[in-house]
Amino acid sequence: MKVNIRKISEITGFSMSTVSNALNRKRGVNKQTAEKILKTAEELGYRVEEELTKIRFVIFRKNGMIIDESSFHPAVIEGVEHQAKLMGYETIFCYVDVNDPDYEKQLVDILEDKQSAVVLLGTEMMEEDYEPYACSKNRIILLDGRSDRYAIDSVLINDTEAAEEAVGYLAGKGHERIGYLRGEFRIQAFRSRELGYYQKMHRLGLPVKPEYIAVVGTRIETAYQKMKEYLARAEELPTAFFADNDVIAIGCMRAMKECGYDVPGDISVIGFDDVAYGMVSDPPLSTMHVYKQELGARAVCELLSMTEKDNRAKVKIQVCAEFVERGSVKEIGSKR
Repeated sequence: MKVNIRKISEITGFSMSTVSNALNRKRGVNKQTAEKILKTAEELGYRVEEELTKIRFVIFRKNGMIIDESSFHPAVIEGVEHQAKLMGYETIFCYVDVNDPDYEKQLVDILEDKQSAVVLLGTEMMEEDYEPYACSKNRIILLDGRSDRYAIDSVLINDTEAAEEAVGYLAGKGHERIGYLRGEFRIQAFRSRELGYYQKMHRLGLPVKPEYIAVVGTRIETAYQKMKEYLARAEELPTAFFADNDVIAIGCMRAMKECGYDVPGDISVIGFDDVAYGMVSDPPLSTMHVYKQELGARAVCELLSMTEKDNRAKVKIQVCAEFVERGSVKEIGSKR
């Protein structure tokens, strides 16, 4: 049976960070604790074939339509760096751009470096982008991404269930004509949230009309511009919208206000991610809060619990989002 840091932690009763520090001869672990951990590791047959020295945080960029403007990712990075430091590792950061002429060379350098373990931020990744990472020679975990074709350890948000909760909240406030602010660049997270929107509407027996779906840009300015175009041609509007994320929601709320609609008086809006500036938008945005730092920290813990030749089944860990009520939703009519 393969032995990993998590197993040693369970047997000795020490945290995974303490076990990791002891196994890698890091400072900060007292002598008696280190001796107990090393003795247990030896008895279990644990071996470190090549010393792991760092965590490499790789930010994958396809076109920047999501990661360039969102404050979501800096918070995730903070969580990764903090947890790596607690476990005795330095963190280095790098961007890889699929359109860069040197992209293939960058991949070789990253995926063959056995002294680094990789946290791959897959927010903008599509299914066709995962293949080289699935063949990585070093430890790798996917963060905020999802592949249905390749088996890659992953930590992601429960997008579908969270979207269902948001739609259910709107229905609970009496809204039956609930629309969808759909980002035109379809990352995997948006697809999962869209699924949640449709599933909840179906379960509630509410109509999903094509005219209630507004396809908009994924940056504040492009969401604002596309929403103005949508409002100019719309013959009928829903009483509420669920948005793919906060950036889209905030851009669209600006367009609504400029076109003479009151939020939430005329139209209610719920976003997703709980970015900081949503708290000070006009009105403050109701949203699905994502535990961003915890997301990053969980990825590091899972990554460092792996062993070099651990043949265990791959895992996909979902971190639950939580609804945050602010001022962008109005209660109307009878509740469901």
